[in-house]
Amino acid sequence: MARSPARRLGTRSSAAATGILLTGLLTAPANAQEETPGTIARTVGEARFEPGPCPRTPEPLAVLEGARCGTLTVPENRTKRDSRTITLSVAIVAAAAGEPEPDPIVWLAGGPGDDAVGEAKMAIDGGLNRDRDVIFMSQRGTYSADPVLTCRTIDEFNARVVGLVHDAPATERRHVEATRSCRDQLAGRGADLAAYDDIESAADYADLRRTLNLRQWNVFGISYGTHLALVYMRDHPEGIRSVGIDGILPPSTAGSALTWSSARQGFDGLFRACAEQPACKRRYPNLSATFDRLVRELEAKPVTTTVTPPGSPNPVKVVLDGGALVNWLTSATHVAPGVPRSLDELAHGKPRRIAEQWAGGRIDPRTFGRVSHGLAYGVFCREWVPYESEAEAMRGGQAAFPAFPRSVLAQAPQLTFLRSDCAAWDVPAAPRSIRDVTRSDIPTLVLSGGFDSQTGAENGRYVARTLSRATVVTVPYEPHVVFATSKCAQSITVSFFGAPAAPNTGCLKDLKPPAFEIVP
Repeated sequence: MARSPARRLGTRSSAAATGILLTGLLTAPANAQEETPGTIARTVGEARFEPGPCPRTPEPLAVLEGARCGTLTVPENRTKRDSRTITLSVAIVAAAAGEPEPDPIVWLAGGPGDDAVGEAKMAIDGGLNRDRDVIFMSQRGTYSADPVLTCRTIDEFNARVVGLVHDAPATERRHVEATRSCRDQLAGRGADLAAYDDIESAADYADLRRTLNLRQWNVFGISYGTHLALVYMRDHPEGIRSVGIDGILPPSTAGSALTWSSARQGFDGLFRACAEQPACKRRYPNLSATFDRLVRELEAKPVTTTVTPPGSPNPVKVVLDGGALVNWLTSATHVAPGVPRSLDELAHGKPRRIAEQWAGGRIDPRTFGRVSHGLAYGVFCREWVPYESEAEAMRGGQAAFPAFPRSVLAQAPQLTFLRSDCAAWDVPAAPRSIRDVTRSDIPTLVLSGGFDSQTGAENGRYVARTLSRATVVTVPYEPHVVFATSKCAQSITVSFFGAPAAPNTGCLKDLKPPAFEIVP
């Protein structure tokens, strides 16, 4: 996942299984600054769709050949009469069927900050267009939209951070400097940073359906896209036939405490799968205890090493402390078969495998410019931080990982220094209604992975409590965003859009755990 300094919940990291702080709404601390009540109800603004060339992507996408494309023009800030307009790129990939169904599927990307157009290959490779056209629109601020709210200063910092102590005060200062520099750049180019959030984005999708003259469509969101989908189906339910959400991030509870809970679920799912295999249990006994011990030891005495990650021409300095190890494992559930071996090697003084993986996804310059940090911080700083106190975040960490040092628990996985970043980002809180639970009778497929350590499977059960026509599916042994990794999840999803009341989940009974790497 190219990442912002506040670790992102995008489509390339993972977790799954206990659920601790999912019992209700988080309340705002007394000093949370809201916009005026009149901004809560947004009406769909003046918008227009114009056919045109397909959007640019960082690398060519064959699935876009023959797509119908164009741009949607919308107000940047619908609460301001004199708001400038922005444009969002749109690509429509035709159904594979000769006689497609009339209601297409619109894809909501992960992130926050990923571009939906860049995820088109994932969607089409998974067969999502078997019977229906699939629509991809670049969410506001992403790389094929105008304006583009990406920041090279943050991308460059993320490449350097692997050589710093993860949660040191000096790291925090440099972290926030990169965030503030990004904010100054974007504001200096005229961006209204308070207009990049789920409320405006949900209205963008309502506008898109209307301007495409579609009576109804279906929605499929992955990772952060589930957060947006739940806001969209709550604020603009008209015209939505069905909704699929994969890797669920509930707007009502999103924040640091929920991130800790998800990490616990995913780690436990993976450790349990190892313990259930005699060879893995015998070779790597008490894996959970080993991990907890390593976090404590590395936090007290970080390990510094030099590695050359795959694809890197030069060696890279890597510092592994407790916080770095937690963040590594949050992503490493995507390569679950190798996790027990990697932890065992680290426990025996061999940090190379983990150091290479920790650095590998962060130093590749090809990932620069792919993430809309303006959109990411708009969501984090308007919708999450104002409605979760520092004490609530700490309690969430302590409940999930009581043995971890306080310095590790102060920085939730993927959300390092988030409160300091948001102080620098300096945007007003979104209306309190952004934290409302979504209540709906729209048929909804709720997908989770058993190893998802970013958005734990309990999140799916939580949102389904107020979705009266929900089908809840947990795909075992899979990481974050099961549609990307599981043929079974893909077939369930496609069958759901064909028959939302009765998706075919029969493939679940044939799934088997991964074969963990066993070395002498």
